Amino acid sequence: MKRWLVAGAVTAVVTVVGMGVFVVVGDDSGGKAVTASAPPAVAEITRADLVRSKTVDGHFDYANRRAVKSPVEGTVTQAAEPGKTLERGQILYKRDARPVVLLYGSTPMFRDLTVGTLGPDVQQLKRNLRDLGRARGLPVDNKYDEATQAAVKSWQEALGVLEPTGDLGKGDLVFQPGPVRVVAADAALADQIGADKPVLTIASTKPVVRVQLDKDDRALAKAGTRVEVRLPEGGTAAGQVSGTVKAESGNGTEATTGIQVEITLDDGAAVPEEPTGTSSVKFIQESRKGVLTVPVEAIVALREGGYGLQIVRASTTTTVRVETGMSADGRIEVTGAGLAEGMQVGAAKP
Repeated sequence: MKRWLVAGAVTAVVTVVGMGVFVVVGDDSGGKAVTASAPPAVAEITRADLVRSKTVDGHFDYANRRAVKSPVEGTVTQAAEPGKTLERGQILYKRDARPVVLLYGSTPMFRDLTVGTLGPDVQQLKRNLRDLGRARGLPVDNKYDEATQAAVKSWQEALGVLEPTGDLGKGDLVFQPGPVRVVAADAALADQIGADKPVLTIASTKPVVRVQLDKDDRALAKAGTRVEVRLPEGGTAAGQVSGTVKAESGNGTEATTGIQVEITLDDGAAVPEEPTGTSSVKFIQESRKGVLTVPVEAIVALREGGYGLQIVRASTTTTVRVETGMSADGRIEVTGAGLAEGMQVGAAKP
């Protein structure tokens, strides 16, 4: 077999190192241009972006899944509707024929509200009444007075409450940051409910992608890791890991294998109105922008240590020392004196 010879006493041995095939060379040329037989192959130094990635399967879902429980016991007389999107003032479900209504706010419904009650939760309620057109000049303050009670009673009548009183029990309202999507009806019609089990599962209306990673891929689960998602109808959308989520098995117990992460797509991503199905997700492990690269098989190991390239000019070659960096998709980053995009370099046969 013909060897790649440079300046007389040169040996060439092919060995596998890391991601590719390296040519291990002993070179007595001292880095000077010499006449030599042609290298087995020639490649070009290019300037490109290198991206090391891992692609896994994912599925579309909605962000911030959470269970809704009833703080008081009762019977489900109207079950939640899975797949339905609900907004401020709409009914989530009915308990003992009493509507349980969605309102917006950050403070949960932690107590009964009646005349004489004071606090930020009262102000939150009155703000919702105003936005629903039920305030009728009511000041948005923290006082639950007779005027507030009258406004609530009128609202209860419109909702179909059987015995409107103008007072609210802590099981009558569910406060959430904004509109919600009903993911599942955990309690069916006629089920007994209470604080020990979910009545329904809700999520925000923001689509996300969920991915199950192996435990060995824990580094990819870090919040902020960039990803590229292939959309069901074609094309891609950029996003990032927003965090990990608690994974559950089919029987409701916590899953112990792998890490489930939630991916938020960047603003402006062309996501379908009803994203469903699976998708491939490319996790960007490392990237380098606009670096000089050569095929991995162009790198030679120098006898005195380190790595080099064989620069090919007409009938001469010059061995130059280089520093290697990141490698991906069969190419490797190189830096060194005199290197430039478009130069020809020797390489082992691919």
